[in-house]
Amino acid sequence: MKKIFLLSVCSAILLSLAACGNSSSGENGEVIVYNWGEYLDPEAIALFEEETGIKVIYDEFETNEIMYPKVEAGATEYDVICPSDYMIQKMLENDLLAELNFDNLPNAKANIGASYWEQSKEFDPENKYSVPYCWGTVGILYNKTMVDGTIDSWSVLWDEKYKDNILMQDSVRDAFMVGLKLNGFSMNSVDAGELETAKNSLIEQKPLVQAYVVDQVRDKMIGNEAAIGVIYSGEAIYTQRENPDLEYVIPKEGTNVWIDSWVIPKNAPNKENGEKFIDFMCRPEIALMNFEYITYSTPNDAARALIEDDDIRNSTIAFPDLSQYQNLETFQYLGEDADRLYNDLWKEIKSE
Repeated sequence: MKKIFLLSVCSAILLSLAACGNSSSGENGEVIVYNWGEYLDPEAIALFEEETGIKVIYDEFETNEIMYPKVEAGATEYDVICPSDYMIQKMLENDLLAELNFDNLPNAKANIGASYWEQSKEFDPENKYSVPYCWGTVGILYNKTMVDGTIDSWSVLWDEKYKDNILMQDSVRDAFMVGLKLNGFSMNSVDAGELETAKNSLIEQKPLVQAYVVDQVRDKMIGNEAAIGVIYSGEAIYTQRENPDLEYVIPKEGTNVWIDSWVIPKNAPNKENGEKFIDFMCRPEIALMNFEYITYSTPNDAARALIEDDDIRNSTIAFPDLSQYQNLETFQYLGEDADRLYNDLWKEIKSE
């Protein structure tokens, strides 16, 4: 698989870029990018550098909560960042983002589907600060040879017969989403009683959990190290290619429909280069390259039209018909008080 082959290439490129970060820039300067791990084809970076003469300095993060304080502190100045929906809302409310000049983003305007711009209004009301990059759902990945029958509910994560075979996301909002949805609540709840109920459910579940993980859920499920895992839909597509015994499902209680988008911080030292980078990533052939590499759903309609494999282009995992599901939501930023409450409750769960 191309993805596996290029992981080592990606690591080499990232190390090389980091080493060059304080040395000479490209002929047209540099752009400093902060993105999720394994979330961009390194070949796309090389093509951008070759075409523009702009040197890419590339850094990675594992969660929104790790990314945000680093950006807020301003110790490192980035030109392009790829946060999730609710974190973009938080960054906007704290005046950390620059308004984009869409005259410099013709590919974004032409190729991103209208429905994704509409969904983005939930966290960027006037679509002035962000450009959709990837989207998807959160669901359950299970091994058909290791579970009984089919799965359709978050409640399976509390089934004692799967003790030590369950993987949970090591992320406060994703974990609480599961606990809240299980109990019939909104995943954006700020009700203390509802959050306490979700916390107690997650504490009850904890003895059954093999591990709280982020990216590792993919490799563990491929290797048959667990029977059930909470996973992002893009990772599910990749895991199914590697292990045909794996199945992905959106639970009947509902889930998160998320968007990760490109943004430019207010203190970006190279804003125009940042916009060039974003627009390059919105070219259909580049967006397709990234989709094939990372397997996360693209909001780029022109890129989707280029997918040659009918099964992938019409995949119900990559491009589900969301009208077929109930209680779907997008994470919202709930404010500093709610952040503290969620984090305090998460610490209680982890300390049990």
